[in-house]
Amino acid sequence: MKLFSTTTPLAKLLITISLSMASGLFSYNAYALNDIVKLDRIVAIVDKDAITEQELVNKVLSVSSQLQKKGTQLPPERVLQKQILERLIIDSIQLQLAKENGIKVNDTQLDKTIVRIADQNQLSLEAFKAALENDGIAYQQFREDMRDEITIARLKESKVSRVVNVSEGEVDNYLTTQENSAGGQLEEFELAHILIRTPEESTPDDLEKARIKVEEVLNLLNKKEPFEQVSASFSDAQNALEGGNMGWRNSSQIPPAFLNLLKDLTVGEISKPIRSPNGFHIVKIIDKRSADSTLIVEQTNTRHILIKLNEVVSEQEAKQKMDALKERLDNGEDFAELARQYSEDGSANEGGTLGWVNPGDTVSEFEKAMNNLAPEEISEPTRTPFGWHIIQVMERRKQDMTDQAARIKVRREIHVRKTEEAYEDWLHEIRDRAFVELRLEDGF
Repeated sequence: MKLFSTTTPLAKLLITISLSMASGLFSYNAYALNDIVKLDRIVAIVDKDAITEQELVNKVLSVSSQLQKKGTQLPPERVLQKQILERLIIDSIQLQLAKENGIKVNDTQLDKTIVRIADQNQLSLEAFKAALENDGIAYQQFREDMRDEITIARLKESKVSRVVNVSEGEVDNYLTTQENSAGGQLEEFELAHILIRTPEESTPDDLEKARIKVEEVLNLLNKKEPFEQVSASFSDAQNALEGGNMGWRNSSQIPPAFLNLLKDLTVGEISKPIRSPNGFHIVKIIDKRSADSTLIVEQTNTRHILIKLNEVVSEQEAKQKMDALKERLDNGEDFAELARQYSEDGSANEGGTLGWVNPGDTVSEFEKAMNNLAPEEISEPTRTPFGWHIIQVMERRKQDMTDQAARIKVRREIHVRKTEEAYEDWLHEIRDRAFVELRLEDGF
């Protein structure tokens, strides 16, 4: 129902006023457009998290700068954006899982890690901050990136590394195979690789798509395109943007099916596509050398007190217990006696003694804290996936373990290889399970 006629004087007056106001507002906005700040937009939804355009832009700039400093030719901008967005998605999924599992890095732990990094670069903390700023890296952003890296490393340790086992049979089989090879000489290879991933249960269509992509990669490599650039553009591996570089690998760290092919290649050669359960691999030998089987290790005689976390004992309560125990130790109480009374580790009856520990025998957080201690020094409360520890180093020694070197080295390297394979498969699994909505195509 009309309240008034558009032909009445009142109606005409209202219309005139409205048009004048609209015209005025339009003119104002036209002049003010330059003052409008573009709102950040979402380029991907990842479960309960979102990745913004600004995050992606910042990461692209950071990675591009790092690659250029290394002299690596950058892939096309669009390819680089998609590779980095996928990496941000994988990181987001892992960080959300870490939060769900109660894995977090507090400020004290983070600060100690950064100080250690500065020390390794022979810089004071202030000089390290200045070096970051000089490279165009904001210290606060570096700090949060480091927090994320440590969190993801702890998640990997919890979900993958700790559940990977190496049997005596695997070690025996490798050593026997090595002894039967020419002269029993251990070899090491510096490798780079490109992975064209296929689904776990591949259909003929999946395999055909992978085959076409593999042929495209081989065609580019045959035309002498840089391996690093082809890897950054096509590889589905986590290290694609690093040119697929895998570093030096002992032959025990390389799957047997790969090793048989690599032994016949010379430095600089590129393998034929190698099929594995997770896809097709193209491997380049950057260098090779004979490996030294002699092993001199620094062993540490150590003991500890452990308070575990569970449904009853919270993170805060466990830390408070540890702080109280540390204060008692600082006041001269006997470490072994406190370990017998309070430690929740199997070593409690022995006063917390773990005996002589080799590198790699303990989880990384424990080993790092232990390695920073002088003989007889007692650590601050230290968090690991097992709970809170107080660690004391009794003494250290250099031990010639040449006779045991082969088994120790092979076991460690097989564990590294199996962990990396399991980690890649696990990342693929959690990526498939996650809800991911991409919005990159919308005018980016």
